[in-house]
Amino acid sequence: MKNLVLVILFLIVQTNNAQKFEEDEMSSELGFDTEFVALKVDSIMTHGIKNSAFPGAQVLVAKDNEVIFHKAYGHHTYDSIQNVGLNDIYDLASVTKITGPLPAIMKLVDEQKLDLDVPFSTYWKPWRKRKNKKDLTLRQILSHQAGLVPYIVFLGKVMKNGKIKKRFIREKQSTRFQKQVYNSLYIKNRFKQKMHRIINRSKVSNEKVYKYSGLSFLIFPELISQLTKMDYEAYLKETFYAPLGCHTLSFNPNNKGFPNTIVPTESDTLFRKDVVKAWVHDENASLLGGVSGNAGLFGTAQDMAKIMLFYQNHGALGDKQIISKETLEEFTRIQYPENENRRGLGFDKPLIGNDTLDLKDAYPSPLTSKTSFGHSGFTGTFVWADPENQLVFIFLSNRVYPTRANRNLYELNVRTALQNVFYKATLK
Repeated sequence: MKNLVLVILFLIVQTNNAQKFEEDEMSSELGFDTEFVALKVDSIMTHGIKNSAFPGAQVLVAKDNEVIFHKAYGHHTYDSIQNVGLNDIYDLASVTKITGPLPAIMKLVDEQKLDLDVPFSTYWKPWRKRKNKKDLTLRQILSHQAGLVPYIVFLGKVMKNGKIKKRFIREKQSTRFQKQVYNSLYIKNRFKQKMHRIINRSKVSNEKVYKYSGLSFLIFPELISQLTKMDYEAYLKETFYAPLGCHTLSFNPNNKGFPNTIVPTESDTLFRKDVVKAWVHDENASLLGGVSGNAGLFGTAQDMAKIMLFYQNHGALGDKQIISKETLEEFTRIQYPENENRRGLGFDKPLIGNDTLDLKDAYPSPLTSKTSFGHSGFTGTFVWADPENQLVFIFLSNRVYPTRANRNLYELNVRTALQNVFYKATLK
């Protein structure tokens, strides 16, 4: 996998130099009209910005382990003051699921410390006494086939009538309130245990059908720490991010000293009463001190490309197999197609029958292969890898600015349309 090593080294250099790709700087050996592709992408992005789908965004595409396109559009906010830069850091939201806990879980499966088909309660002891959870398997949970509650709004536990309960959050750090959740806001040390108890006691549907749930990803970091005997964040950095050169991929980037500019997300009028920037947007992850499995990771488009290329190349980096090919292939295949569940294990997959759909109905591009996989994020992020066609597509935006009520990114079908441009241009 020497090509992957080379492209990672190239991306590191590009990050350091913050060079902007212009159309005439793309490889002349790509076999398609780069100027035409750039014009199509520019048109879609301009349309999206003019229609307030997002104030700004980045598009990065790699074909055959070569970065063929990386361009920034628009501004951080609609005041048009700060241009989007190629090395800007974004809140990845739910893309965290496949770049945080999931690589760790795959490696633990490789090491036979986790089994997909034994009860998850074998590893997560609180579920052993829960009749509705004790027999659920990790395979069911990761493929959203377990019947778990989709989401619990834990913010409701720390607020009442629009005000923060001092029982749980204080404005000054102390021995009982150590984890910082925002500027001058600190959470009670044992609140994580409270969140876990509520998850452990939550309802489970008897009907085992596809029902997306992020609940288990809130407890995965604790499980990973127990099984690896390491701090969750430190384990991810040492095992995956550092070897891959994903130097900006991290939780709580506000205290990492990165020179990169961090793009703001929402103007939060409920909890933080501020424009959220450099702190995780997702409230549940925030109440965990910014370190979670459902959200919390920040990173650049370059770092997203590195980790998705790593997945596309079956878990290999050079001559080192960090995750086995067999495990990667198992996690990226559809698990329950008979139940019309398109999901892999943690990874999202194309809609079943996607190749027969029109562009407006497809997810993602109807030209993606059935082996492709990825994930989207609530803040407006989207990453996708296609081993069969050797195409990685990265889209980073802050569509939640100034408010999460903005759904124009979805209604305009921006990401699918962009991805489709590159498939049409590169498929022969």
